[in-house]
Amino acid sequence: MTFDYTPYIPPEHVGPGPRRNYTGYGRKGLKVSWPGGKKVALALVVNYETGAERSWANGDRRNDRIFEFPYDLDPQYRDLATEAVSEYGGRAGIWRIQRMLDSLGVKCTFSACALALYRNPEVGAYIREAGHEGSSHGFRWEEVWTMSRTEEMARIRAAVEIIRETCGERPIGWQTRHSGSLATRELLVEEGGFLYDCDSTADDLPFYVDVNGSNHLVLPYSSTYNDHRFIISQGYSKPQDFFDYCRDGIDYLRMEGETRPKMMTIGIHAHWMGQAARTAALHRFLEYCLGCGDVWIARRRDIAEWFDSHHDDFVAATRDEQAA
Repeated sequence: MTFDYTPYIPPEHVGPGPRRNYTGYGRKGLKVSWPGGKKVALALVVNYETGAERSWANGDRRNDRIFEFPYDLDPQYRDLATEAVSEYGGRAGIWRIQRMLDSLGVKCTFSACALALYRNPEVGAYIREAGHEGSSHGFRWEEVWTMSRTEEMARIRAAVEIIRETCGERPIGWQTRHSGSLATRELLVEEGGFLYDCDSTADDLPFYVDVNGSNHLVLPYSSTYNDHRFIISQGYSKPQDFFDYCRDGIDYLRMEGETRPKMMTIGIHAHWMGQAARTAALHRFLEYCLGCGDVWIARRRDIAEWFDSHHDDFVAATRDEQAA
């Protein structure tokens, strides 16, 4: 008795939206070089969302889940405890992070919801005065995949104008809550002022995607080196866990950077990392990186501009090495 079985191989891409890329830079990788011969480009990203999340106070008639508490109130009731977790980010957490950054002389990217800056313009003023990057985390902390193209574009344009007004210059970077819609990148390219987005965690280096014939830059984000793991299950149970995890990550990337420099992103939130014990762990980690001598701590825009202006050189260096 014979058994003839041909497994089903699904097509590479079906339906609307961007094509998936399974190969990236391949086995050899891209031969990148960072300024000063640094081995790792480290992007510290402060997500500022306070007051931009769903809440009854915002007229949403539902509560967003900002966590810290195990309770999940019925949506018909206003959740004052969860609102307080968010408020901590603007009242205390952001300024503890500010003091830490100033003491270390570190410049970073503030990925901010426009509505959060609108409601606390002092944060935008600090970003401008200190020379940090004001990048867009959307108009609100919202689910753009539920919107029409027209509505999503209106939100993008509103976010640009509010960040321009509060931070002193328009954002050139974009990061959506969780996932962009099928139209987000097309709309960013259509808007015309964005150099990059961060709506992917798919690589350890920036990469380009084709968007209707335009070469659009993506700077990968990280859900791994991220303070939300203090909150979600099976994450960091104490600040030292965060420090150890990030140190191991940067050390391994530094080792790889001997021949193939990489990028690393640390994602933090004012309402979570702004708690004193967690800030202490981040402070120790940044001090460690500053002491290594081979880590370039930079704003996202600095990394994007460097990569974009030197990309042809990276491709040529990779090709020459492989031909040798």
